[in-house]
Amino acid sequence: MEKRAITRSAKALLPGRGFDEEKLVAPRQAIVTFFSHVTVPPPDTERVPFERAFGRVLAEDAIADDDYPSVVRSAMDGFAVAAASTPGSLRIAGDVRMGHSETSLAGGCAVRIPTGGALPEGSDAVVPIENATVSNGTVRIDTAVESGENAIEMGADMRRGERVLRARLRIGSPHVGLFAALGMTDVAVYRQPLVGVLSSGDEIVPPSQRPRPGEVRDSNRYAIAASLTAMGARVRHFPTLADEERAFNDGLRTALDQCDAVVVTGGSSVGERDRLPGAVAALGEPGVVVHGLRLRPGKPLLLGALGAKPILGLPGNPTSALMMLEAVAAPIVAALTGAPIVAPSLRARLAAPLRGRSGWTWYVPVALEDEAGAPVAHPLPLRSFSVSLTARAGGYVIMDERDDHWAEGAIVTVHRFIGS
Repeated sequence: MEKRAITRSAKALLPGRGFDEEKLVAPRQAIVTFFSHVTVPPPDTERVPFERAFGRVLAEDAIADDDYPSVVRSAMDGFAVAAASTPGSLRIAGDVRMGHSETSLAGGCAVRIPTGGALPEGSDAVVPIENATVSNGTVRIDTAVESGENAIEMGADMRRGERVLRARLRIGSPHVGLFAALGMTDVAVYRQPLVGVLSSGDEIVPPSQRPRPGEVRDSNRYAIAASLTAMGARVRHFPTLADEERAFNDGLRTALDQCDAVVVTGGSSVGERDRLPGAVAALGEPGVVVHGLRLRPGKPLLLGALGAKPILGLPGNPTSALMMLEAVAAPIVAALTGAPIVAPSLRARLAAPLRGRSGWTWYVPVALEDEAGAPVAHPLPLRSFSVSLTARAGGYVIMDERDDHWAEGAIVTVHRFIGS
C-alpha cells in the first residue's frame, strides 16, 4: 500500500498537462516519504586536532576528565580566612600566588588572595578587599562572613565524568576553548560529505562571460554551494548539463560516482526539455521518490536517490532553488553531515497582509527593517527568475496548509538563510 502511494506521488503528472495537483504532497510529507525509501547511513568519523575542529560536527560526547575547578578557589580579590575567626583583627601571614596552593592557614591569620587563587587549608571563605582594613601587618574585618562566602567550590563548573557536550553538536569557538581546557587535543568529528553541484540549461553561461540575449549567468550553483558549505558539506562543481537526455544521464552518473550526494538546479519540472526526472529514473533504485510539491515557490522539487546517495533536483528559479534547499531539503543534508540543521529565526511584525492558498504551503521572502527597535518584515514580490530576490531578503516566512491569510501587524517567525 505504502509503495503504491509513493509511486503516485513520485509521478504526480498528467501527460501533456503538467503536474496533477491532487497528487502533489506537502513539504513535510515529502521528507518523510524520502526517508521511508532511502536509508542514508550515518557518516564515518575521523579525529582532528582540536584547533581545527571549528565548524565540524562532534561525533562523540565530551566528558570532563577531572573536577573543574579541582580546588576551592577565590571568587574575588581579598583575604582568605576561616569564617569562624570573623569579625576581628587577623595577622596577615602572606600571599597566595596564582598557580600555587598554600599548605595551611594558621589560626588567627589571613592571607592575601587574588581572584581565582586556591584557598589554603584551614580557610573556608574570602573577605573582599573593600571590606577589610589593613594596618601594620594586620587586617581588620568588622562583619562576620559565612563559610563558603566568595569561594568557588571544587567541581562547581564540571564534575569528573560529567558529559559536558553531546555528540552531533556543530562545534563553535566556545567549544574549541573547552576542548583545550579538558585536554582534548584531538576530537572525533563526522566526515564531511562531498556533494556534487550541477546547473542545467542551454541558456546558462559562466559568471565571467557576458550573456547574450536569452542567456543568463550561472548564479544558482554558487548560492547552492555556499549554502551546502554552511550546512557542513564539502562541494565539488561539475559541468553545466545541456538540455539533452544523454548529458543528464552521463553527468549524473559521473557526479554520483565521485560524491555522496548530488544537487541539480533546473530541469526538474515537466516541460519537454526537463530531463532530470527521466535521468534519475534511469539510474536505478529507488530513482525518483518524490516529484512535485504542494508548495509555492518550488513546486517542481524532485527528491530521488541512487542506492543511499540522495539526488536533490531544485527548480531553476534562483529564489526557489535556494529556498527549497534550505527550507525543505535541509533534513537530507543533515543526515549526510550527522548534525541537525536549524536555520536561525526571529520574530517580526508583518508590514503588509499576506494571502496564501488553503491546502498549500507558501514560502514568502521578506525584507527586514528595524523600526523603533523592533524588527518588521516586508513581504517581497515573487517574480520568475529574480536573481536578486534572496539577496535582498532578510529571510522568509512560511504559511502552511492551514494559513490562507495573515493580517498586517501579525507577529510572524522569519527564518534566516543558513550562514547569513
